[in-house]
Parts: sequence; structure tokens; C-alpha cells
Amino acid sequence: MVTKGESEELEFKKTTGQRTEAAKAVCALLNGLGGFLIFGVSDKGEIIGQQVTAKTLEDIALEFRRIEPPVFPEIETVNIGNDKSDIVIRVTGTMGTYCYDGRLYIRHGPTTQIMPRGEYEKRILDRFHAHRRWENELARDWVTIDDLDQEEIQTTLQNAIKLGRMKQPSHTDAESILRGLSLFDNGRLINAAVALYGKSERLFANYPQLTIRLALFRGSDRLTGFMDNRDYWGNAFDLLRRGEHFLLDHVPIAGRVVPGKIIREDYPLYPPLATREAVANAICHRDYTTHGGAAAIAMYDDHLEIINPGILHFDITPAKLMRPHESKPWNPIIASVFYRAGIIEKWGTGTLNIIDWCKENGNPEPTWEVRTQSVITTFLPSAFFATGKMPEESESPAKRPKSRPKSRPKSNSESLEAEVINLLRRKPLTKSEISHELGHKRISGGLKKAFQNLLTQGVIAYTIPDKPRSRLQKYRLEKP
Repeated sequence: MVTKGESEELEFKKTTGQRTEAAKAVCALLNGLGGFLIFGVSDKGEIIGQQVTAKTLEDIALEFRRIEPPVFPEIETVNIGNDKSDIVIRVTGTMGTYCYDGRLYIRHGPTTQIMPRGEYEKRILDRFHAHRRWENELARDWVTIDDLDQEEIQTTLQNAIKLGRMKQPSHTDAESILRGLSLFDNGRLINAAVALYGKSERLFANYPQLTIRLALFRGSDRLTGFMDNRDYWGNAFDLLRRGEHFLLDHVPIAGRVVPGKIIREDYPLYPPLATREAVANAICHRDYTTHGGAAAIAMYDDHLEIINPGILHFDITPAKLMRPHESKPWNPIIASVFYRAGIIEKWGTGTLNIIDWCKENGNPEPTWEVRTQSVITTFLPSAFFATGKMPEESESPAKRPKSRPKSRPKSNSESLEAEVINLLRRKPLTKSEISHELGHKRISGGLKKAFQNLLTQGVIAYTIPDKPRSRLQKYRLEKP
């Protein structure tokens, strides 16, 4: 251990005369990944040792009692010869909020430092997250179901049933559906219900953070001014649609005619499935406690940013988002409703899907970073725009990393079906109209498959059943 040198998980003290500094280091290890503290080793890694008596160990134990909450690390004495020993303290890390003599400490590399206030507040929020957070607090006492979007509530139920994520309830009134989605507490609506379905204008003054900001800048930074700038207030589903429509309006699409193929191949500057997933994540996982906060899309000449107000929690880092990881949503109730509605996945695959969709479209891998209390997803343009070459063929299953999914999750197809159903609730539409509404520039194979599945299941039907190939043919939603 000593040959490795001091690190974030290993601290040396020459003698037990440095008990105070040692206790601070133990406190820091408790608040971090854990590790070892060794008495009897110099800063240069020289194993010196010291005479160890019962009084020596008692003095160490007394010093450690100044750590709160109480902790009892393992203490082992290792004989190194010449009547001298080293004392090895084994500490189990908790990523907690332990303090020594009223102060909190953390490890930063091989040094022990006072924990910054921001880090302390973040850990307190994480600690009490399961019990109290903005989304599960009671909404204002004057908020009623009439302030919510009744149609959107019904749409969520129907999509969830079609996707097999909810059973058909015996009662389908708005209140029953909201209770089934855990959006009531002690007979009152909670904040998550307002974030998901708020519609009444009187909600705005008390929930101004239910906003999305959309901007198209002239150059590669914000100093050059806007070409388009919009702010919208609304519920989560409405804001997601606003974001999608903004990208549809401003993301250019390159195309090429390939010999031997009738249909032109189109490649958007940024893949719509990937940007939609990122916008959904920004709305779903954001911090709603700041009234001035808002999800945002910022489009520049050379990149696209999707901004989630808040920080990463539960030890999630930007690097972890780029590989398989656990799903730990900051707003689990809102995330659960988005999952049931087919908007997001529940298994931590969303960021991996974003990476895959970028590769398919010829875009570099996106990046995630925490900047000014926001998580920013950055997309770079498709190489097709610069080279005119098609994206490389997808990796064969044999070449794909074993840790990555071998194919896009089945639920993406189901999500597409749910979107088709949602569009047809308003009125019958042609294939082309549906494709356009979804932001597709051509009728993809996935969309054709969705039509066929829904027709087979009897969910949708032709408006001219006797002439399936009629140029006037539209699809309509079958009545239950």
C-alpha cells in the first residue's frame, strides 16, 4: 500500500502526534470513497513506525469521537520490527456528511480540504431525496383538476395501455387516472401533476419555471445575437412538442439520390430521435425548485446545445452517461409518467440511444457537461454536410461492445406507434401528413412498420377501406 503513495484513498501520518489532522482525513474518507490512514509512515513513503501502547490506541479512539455522527473504523496494529509498529485505520466510504469538530471535510487527490458549501447542500438534497423533493410536495391549495389538461391526461392513459405499461382501469375519469399515476397525496394534487398537465393561465404566477426557451443564434456563441428567440410556458408534454417543432423549423436536412433507389436519402444536421430524447430528459430530470429556471435549446452555426437546469446527482458523472449506467431520475414521479406515456425509457439507456442515433446519422458522439448549475448536452453537425458522404454502415453485432445494446430497444417502435395514435386523436391524416408532423422528411421503414402493426391490431383503420392504395387514403383512430 505504501509503495503506491498518498492518494484520494490513502493518507500517511508520521506519528500519532498528528491525531487531529488524521481525524480530519478520516472524516474526509468517510465522506468520500473510503480508504486507509496509516500512522508510522512519512510523507515521502518511509515506513518509520512508532511504539504503540494501549494508551496510544485510546488517544486515537478519543480523537475519532469528535467525528459526528459517531463512527468506529477498524484499527489494526502491524509490527514492523525493532519494537515498533504501524497503525492502519480502515475507513468505509459513505459519500455522506460526516463532520469533525463541527466542520465537514473531503479528499481532493492526496489532500484533505473543507467541503464546499455547494457540495454539502447537494449531498443533503440527495440524502432526503427519497422523502421530500419539489415534485412530491403538495401543489397550491387552490389548484384543482380543472387547472389541468384533461385531454393530455386521457392521452397518457391510452398510450400507456397500448404500450402495456398500464392496465385498463375500471374508472377513466381524470381524477382516477391521476391517482393511478400517484399524482395525489392526502386528497390533494402534488406539484408533479402541475408540471405534467398544468394548463390554466392562473398557474403561471406560481409556476413560472414550467418554461422552455428556444433560440437560434447568428454565430457560434451568444454574443452575435438572435435570429429566432422564443419562450413558452406550459406542461411537460406541451413543452416537449414546442421543442420538437422548433428543431423541425430550424434543423436543415441534406439529401441525395442514390442510383437504384426510388426514395431519396435524407440526413438532418442533427438526428431528430436523439434531440427529442435529449429534450425529454431536460424536461423530465431538471431541477424545478428555481422559479427562474427553464429547459432550453440553443442552436448555433456549429453546434446545438440542449440545457437541463440542475446538476447531476447520485454520483452520476458525464463520463458515466456515455456508458451503461443505472437509471436514477431526480424526479421519479414525473419520469414514471413519461415512461408510461412512451416518452422515455426506464433503464438508463436514453443517453446510449442518443449516441447510437448520432452515429447512424453521421454525427460525432454528443457530449455532456455540467456548467453554471446546468447539465448541457452538445451535438455537433453531421459529417454528411461537410463531406457529402453517407454515414458509415452500423457496426455489425459481432463488433459492437458487449456492454452496449445490440439493437435499439423495442420500446422505440412502440413509442412511434403511440405518437401516431396521439396524432390521429385530432383528425384523420395521410401517411405523409403523419410523417411531417413527426418531423420526418420521408416515410421511414419504422413508420411503415408502425402503420402495419396498428392496422393489424385494429387500433387504426383506413378512411377508404375498399381502396387501400388510393391517393386520398387517410388513417383514422378506431373507436374503443
